[in-house]
Amino acid sequence: MRLHALAAVGGSRRYSAALFVDALGAGLLRPFMLLYGLRVLGLGLAPTGAALTVGLLVGLAAIPLTGRWIDRSGGRSPVIGALLIRAAGVAVLLAADSLGTFVAAAVLLSCGTQAWPPAHAALVSAMVGGRDRDVALSAGRAVRNAGLGAGALIATVTLAGGAGALRGLAVVSGVGFVVAGALVRSVRPSSGTATGARAAREPAAAGRDAARARDAARGVPVLFVGNLPFALMFDVLEVALPAVFLQQLGTGAAWPGAAFIGNTVLVVTLSVPLVVRLAHRSRRSVFGMSGIAFAAAYLGFLGAGTLGGLGGAVGVALFSVVYTLAEILYSGTGTALVIAAAPPGRLGRALARFELSSGLGKALAPAVLTTLFGVAPAALWIPLAAVTGLAGLAVARFGPQDPPAPAAPAAPAAPVDPVDPAEPTTRMDTAPRPGQATPVEPAPRPGPVGSIEPAPQAGQPTSFEPGSAPRPARATSST
Repeated sequence: MRLHALAAVGGSRRYSAALFVDALGAGLLRPFMLLYGLRVLGLGLAPTGAALTVGLLVGLAAIPLTGRWIDRSGGRSPVIGALLIRAAGVAVLLAADSLGTFVAAAVLLSCGTQAWPPAHAALVSAMVGGRDRDVALSAGRAVRNAGLGAGALIATVTLAGGAGALRGLAVVSGVGFVVAGALVRSVRPSSGTATGARAAREPAAAGRDAARARDAARGVPVLFVGNLPFALMFDVLEVALPAVFLQQLGTGAAWPGAAFIGNTVLVVTLSVPLVVRLAHRSRRSVFGMSGIAFAAAYLGFLGAGTLGGLGGAVGVALFSVVYTLAEILYSGTGTALVIAAAPPGRLGRALARFELSSGLGKALAPAVLTTLFGVAPAALWIPLAAVTGLAGLAVARFGPQDPPAPAAPAAPAAPVDPVDPAEPTTRMDTAPRPGQATPVEPAPRPGPVGSIEPAPQAGQPTSFEPGSAPRPARATSST
């Protein structure tokens, strides 16, 4: 079941292939955009960083438009659009010869990247529902992590080729986005199934569904605000832990690389099993558990860092496993909770607001993490642990509740064979149970002409209607 969830996200093998190809292309290029500006275009460090920042900010502004697009057309078209926008960004990047064209490429790539998460979540929600949707979202993230890791590994090996290798990686990345878009275009989600089923119910049932949606959505603002500190965790592995290993502990560069690889492997292998294991718990309680686990990992990083040397490095690596488990819990419930609590017809806007809160946290993360760590490790880890743990507890207590599962429709009555008006209705064709006496049927009164008479009981004279001959009785089958 777990392997099938990875091989067929949402029940579609083509969509799983699209996720992997897209992530592979992103892994080939996205981590090395800074190097592309420096080595290929010859831009300075400050202009290249500013261009990437502008692209990130414009991409955040495009998220609300993506939400409205989802509400108008469903999830598939925005997913294809996000992939093609990224392919266009790669084309502009390959043609870039100045800072202006590099900024344009960064904007297109960022818009496609920021539009992808809500569009992907909307498409998955159209393919499967309920807890199966949670599993599909986790499986999709595991597949994408595998693709990103493979792409980054290939790119790392290829970078020795210099500027020409970077251009080649960009070409392969753009082709991957186009191929992924073609695969998504072949996916046929059962969009509108839930909406159609709801519309087909009687007005009273529709009113109950609306009341459930209102109850589920009361804590959505708490979720959006509480999500902000969680968004900082995306850069902990890539920004904060390398600083711990290299600056605080003085270890080699292999340690942060090993932590990153271990994170990728654990996310790929444990995402689906953990989500399935915790399916009996409410989503907001699992979200709260992730906040507590993040807080424990951050405090563990602080404590292990004080050990110094090899012991400190091993301790940080061990607590990075706790961090990864918290990441799986958070990623497996956050988006699923938004989908479950979204009002009918406004799923795209709800997903866009959640992604916007994540995007703001991601945009602030590098500056916040590096500034606080530069002051002192405790200035980073203690406030981060406190705010993340409190946010998790707030969502667990006041966040949106899982909407109650709708009552299963009553099973239709067993079909009843039409009664022949010419046949007596007092016949009992049911075979007796073992050990039960055979019921004795009462002798029917003579029926009208042409009726079929049951066999007479022993000792009863046979009656015939005048002018008619007796016909054999119709065979009956016992149940």
